[in-house]
Amino acid sequence: MTRPLQFFQYQNGILSSDGVSLEAIAEQIGTPVYIYSASGFIDPLKELQEGMRDLNHLICFALKSNSNLSILRMLAKEGAGMDLVSGGELFRAAQAGVQSDKIVFSGVGKTADEMKQGLLYEGTGIYSFNVESLPELRQLNDVAISLGKRAPVALRFNPDVDAKTHPYISTGLKRNKFGITRSEVLSVVRSLDQLRGIHLKGLSIHIGSQLLSLAPLDDAFSKLSDLVHELDHHQDRPLEFADLGGGIGITYQNEKAPLIQSYCKLIKKHFGKRAKNSPQFKLLIEPGRTLSGNAGVLVSKVIYRKERRNKDFLVIDAAMNDLIRPALYESFHEIVPIEKRLVVSKSSPKKKWVKTNIVGPVCESSDCFASDRPFSSQIGPGDLVAILSAGAYGFSMSSTYNSRPRPAEVLIQEGKFSTIRTRETWEDLVRGE
Repeated sequence: MTRPLQFFQYQNGILSSDGVSLEAIAEQIGTPVYIYSASGFIDPLKELQEGMRDLNHLICFALKSNSNLSILRMLAKEGAGMDLVSGGELFRAAQAGVQSDKIVFSGVGKTADEMKQGLLYEGTGIYSFNVESLPELRQLNDVAISLGKRAPVALRFNPDVDAKTHPYISTGLKRNKFGITRSEVLSVVRSLDQLRGIHLKGLSIHIGSQLLSLAPLDDAFSKLSDLVHELDHHQDRPLEFADLGGGIGITYQNEKAPLIQSYCKLIKKHFGKRAKNSPQFKLLIEPGRTLSGNAGVLVSKVIYRKERRNKDFLVIDAAMNDLIRPALYESFHEIVPIEKRLVVSKSSPKKKWVKTNIVGPVCESSDCFASDRPFSSQIGPGDLVAILSAGAYGFSMSSTYNSRPRPAEVLIQEGKFSTIRTRETWEDLVRGE
């Protein structure tokens, strides 16, 4: 479980990470700016690696949560593979030097060109295509045959388990667009001899993101384990791996997210040496937010303070195009001043704080990062704030809406910071038009 301020702390009165002042970064790079802690990514990765140490495993970072090349290279150097969902993400993985045997390709709408791209990756092809429908399987079969290859495949099993998460990020119910049913899995296995371009290597599941309870995973893992055992009686060769899907949730506010150690124990319960069916194959997991969520913040500067009778508005220079999660999911992000002296709470003397909406300059009422938060009445133009827990699905979901250039990205590592993506310019906005 990672927490919003786990990798960012106040030092000498200024919010910092690994001894580096976020104020100093903002002064040099400008705002808005995404700032990441290298330790924020690596520490939970190492905790997962340690928790699964006695299992044959591969941890594939869900690239969609944060796809900056410097982040990918850093994680690959630490032994992580990559889980991706598009040809563009496969291109990024190649640019980051990720090995072919550490890449799985998920997603419901893979095109023939993307399949070809995956089959030809580094000459040998990727580790697995996680296939989500029967038409996709037939398409992949045809593409593989046309290239004289056999496509490594894991069938994505939809276990019809309610992940108890936001409906937009729930993926394991029958009504969701993801995966195939148990009966479809069995049908595919019975007809494999008709698919000369397919090599069935495993099964995969993914029931959703930001899971705050292990109970849905316990249910899904049980169903997957039973199906694996059943399939091994239908095939001459046993399956080589099972992909257990995304990781666990993080703490954005005061949620009690599962511990990584508890998550690993649950995996061992169903797939370890003492498990009911005791499968002997590789286990894959696809953590994204688990590694990236609390590893990053979005630092922004206050432009105006608008005082009203019932609440004030702080207009900051970050907007929904920079971080869309609050507008899209109504998600909570803790927001704190960069200067500790300006930190208040509802328990602080009433004269020091006022109910405040923190909003951006985009012409949408949904461009609001927080409503009715207790914020210091002293904060005004020029002061800096940090939107926490912005490392996952922050920059990767950003856009240039309202013709706003996307922000810079900065990585803090070993007491130093470096720009890992420069701020876009006006010229970047019209490039290619």
